Amino acid sequence: MAPSRTEIEAESWAFALAIYARPGVAPACLTLQNEAGVDVMLLLMASFAAVRLRILLSQDEIAALDEACRPWRERIVWPLRTIRSELKMGPKPAPNGDTEQFRSKVKAVELAAEKLQNQLLAECLPLRPPGINAVTSEQLRVVLDRLVSLFREKRDEKPAVNLSPPIATIVEAAMQDTS
Repeated sequence: MAPSRTEIEAESWAFALAIYARPGVAPACLTLQNEAGVDVMLLLMASFAAVRLRILLSQDEIAALDEACRPWRERIVWPLRTIRSELKMGPKPAPNGDTEQFRSKVKAVELAAEKLQNQLLAECLPLRPPGINAVTSEQLRVVLDRLVSLFREKRDEKPAVNLSPPIATIVEAAMQDTS
């Protein structure tokens, strides 16, 4: 029996938190975000769909998911991230103990916004019967390459770093979660 959208939402959020906490994954995600403009929540949902649901998203499905969450990401998540980042170095009175407490609150709100984005992605995820076999590392790599390519095409400049190592880190971490 296929999982409900509510189950997918809860399971994908737990998956995202677990994968992101694994060694090397946070820096890998941030590299993809900073160098190619990748939406990390979408990347983690695509990984979840492959590993847990055995659904390999096509380029068109990835683009549709991106379009579904783009307004939320651009108008809510990114501004919160910008505020949180700005509080690290200033403007005055930042950085200090009081502004660090405020920054922690903004970080919690940003995480809540990402959870709402995860909910939106779960609602929009194309569901179909899973493949018969478990997804391989190579198959997940293809899906993540598609996703990174979609975001890279939106940028005019080429990434300053090779994006293969961070993708490999995420693939390795996600494949540890096969079940």
